[in-house]
Amino acid sequence: MSKLVILESPSKAKTVKGYLGAGYEVLASTGHVRDLPKSKIGIDIENNFEPKYTNLASKKEIIKKLKEAAAQSDEVYLATDPDREGEAIAWHLAHILELDLNDTNRVVFNEITKSGVAQGMSQPRSVDLNLVDAQQARRVLDRLVGYKLSPFLWKKVKRGLSAGRVQSVVLRLIVDREKEIRAFVPSEYWTIDAKFQKDGKKFTASYHGSADGKKKDIPDEAAAYEILESLKSGQYTVSKVKNGTRTLQPAPPFNTSTMQQEAARKLGYDGKRTMRIAQVLYEGVDVPGKGTTGLITYMRTDSLRISEEARANANAYIEQNYGEKYLPSKPRYYKAKKGAQDAHEAIRPTSMDLPPELVKASLTAEQYKLYKLVWDRFTASLMASSVRDTVSVDILNGDHLFKASGYKVKFDGYTVLYTEGKDEAEEKNGNVPPLTVGEVLKVDGSKGVKGEQHFTQPPARYNYATLTKTLEENGVGRPSTYAPIVSNVEQREYITKINKAFAPTPLGETVTELMCEYFKNIVDVKFTAGMEEKLDQIGDGSRNWTDTIKDFYDDFDKTLKNAEEKMDGKHLKVPDEETDEVCEICGKNMVIKSGRFGKFLACPGYPECKNTKPLVHDLPGACPNCGSKLVQRNTKKRKKFYGCSGYPNCNFMTWDEPTEEKCPKCSKTLFKNRGKLRCLDEGCGYEKAASKRKIKKEAETDED
Repeated sequence: MSKLVILESPSKAKTVKGYLGAGYEVLASTGHVRDLPKSKIGIDIENNFEPKYTNLASKKEIIKKLKEAAAQSDEVYLATDPDREGEAIAWHLAHILELDLNDTNRVVFNEITKSGVAQGMSQPRSVDLNLVDAQQARRVLDRLVGYKLSPFLWKKVKRGLSAGRVQSVVLRLIVDREKEIRAFVPSEYWTIDAKFQKDGKKFTASYHGSADGKKKDIPDEAAAYEILESLKSGQYTVSKVKNGTRTLQPAPPFNTSTMQQEAARKLGYDGKRTMRIAQVLYEGVDVPGKGTTGLITYMRTDSLRISEEARANANAYIEQNYGEKYLPSKPRYYKAKKGAQDAHEAIRPTSMDLPPELVKASLTAEQYKLYKLVWDRFTASLMASSVRDTVSVDILNGDHLFKASGYKVKFDGYTVLYTEGKDEAEEKNGNVPPLTVGEVLKVDGSKGVKGEQHFTQPPARYNYATLTKTLEENGVGRPSTYAPIVSNVEQREYITKINKAFAPTPLGETVTELMCEYFKNIVDVKFTAGMEEKLDQIGDGSRNWTDTIKDFYDDFDKTLKNAEEKMDGKHLKVPDEETDEVCEICGKNMVIKSGRFGKFLACPGYPECKNTKPLVHDLPGACPNCGSKLVQRNTKKRKKFYGCSGYPNCNFMTWDEPTEEKCPKCSKTLFKNRGKLRCLDEGCGYEKAASKRKIKKEAETDED
């Protein structure tokens, strides 16, 4: 009896084939095989929003191969990814291959291991039509918003723009934060610290307020000076010592969102990079003695659930490697937030027999770093708490109260392995020596008590970690879509990066202002979160998808017609983006303009001053001919190439991308092209293979 198993990824199909063995043919769909057409909206609005799916032209040969294999097989199993998108792909495959949707031919693999595949194959079910409807509703909703709003933006702002149900909210958050920063008015405040010394140990206490415990702000230098003067005549006496114990709990294992956040904080990876690496770790890498093995469970999940088998294996590992005292007295269980997709476990290693160091040789540097992050986070989440002995001290000088605090680690617990990264700086630990009430303290040196001026700071711009955290906390979108959405907002040039944080461009602000004026619901966080809840309800079968779309579209269509009427004949001008580059002819700050060959610098004094310059991007490396900086340029057809900034004196140019690596023979810059690193110095000729990266093509959506 021949059996056909269809997955999405070719690499995953190869791994699964090795586990299933003879009697099974395993093929890959390479993602979606059917979708809405690109050239038109593809939705029959008048006929209950019926989608008009078409087979993807790029998948013609794959579809042919799948049909032939299915016709020759006694059984066909749909083993696409275990999420809503994967369920929809299984449904589309069932239609193309003319499979009975009532058949139990749907299998899911939470982990690509021999046991994970065996478990999945042993529990076939029918395609979950509720999940399919949820994905279908999302797809139709995004198509309606994208295909209706984008042309409106083309007419009123410029061609090539796009809007999206989640994309536009992401952009608004970034724009609103920038407005907060601009509107922020800093206010002055002072702090006073007193440095003490006892038995050779130094510690610091900070001014709190009056002796009755009331906190007192120090608004300016005059107030600080007054306090400092009154402190000179008194003595510092310990009035209160409070000892305590603080227990710190480990963070839960990763879900999709927290993995992206932590990889951004600790590794500097954006969401797209993190998910690409995680995909490879899930699908499998070659491990000596084990063959191709998946190292982590499915990486698109909201769940914090851990299987009892995985828990037992982790506990055994902890006890063996750290000792019994590093196990908690009671097993740890974590609950995901309300509405979370809990079909799969949290992201964890597939086997505790494969610690990071053991498989390091099988991984690239970035794969190893992410795998270690997942491993450490998961293991630590099941370890004992960290315990600290804390002390807080009140110190009086007349009517002025100072406070000092500190701690000593009594038991390190899970922190022996891992501590969660923070988006904001933590207060430093003070090392306070043993003190007694009534004890008089000596100030450390002549300048042991001093005041310092500060100013309040504006809110920080969003970085990838804080942005995704905000989206998740507000229920906007799904964590698995954050990476492509943020990437798309960048590619549309709605935002730019400043010190790894997001700032809106003039174009992004113009689009957001237009959307806020005419399409308030589309860019409203609460409205978008509410729609996400409705999509989840469709997934659990408690809401009809077409009714949900109709309720949205009726209001949306009216809003769009109203906007078109009010904006009739109007066109918004996008302000030029000013730079720090000074025009050497007239002294004005140059602005960024867009031309047929890409962006360039121009003098805002045009037509009186017609000075222009190429827009130079910071690139690694240097020109192999003259050592000058390299610049990125565009051909007439907007194809990128790289050349010397010294042109026309130096005419070096190449299609190869410059890297930070240097040639081991001549120390000049190495350039990358088609999997090779090459030295372009004519007298050298050195080359080597570049690090391989496995890339999974993401399914196209209107929001992405």
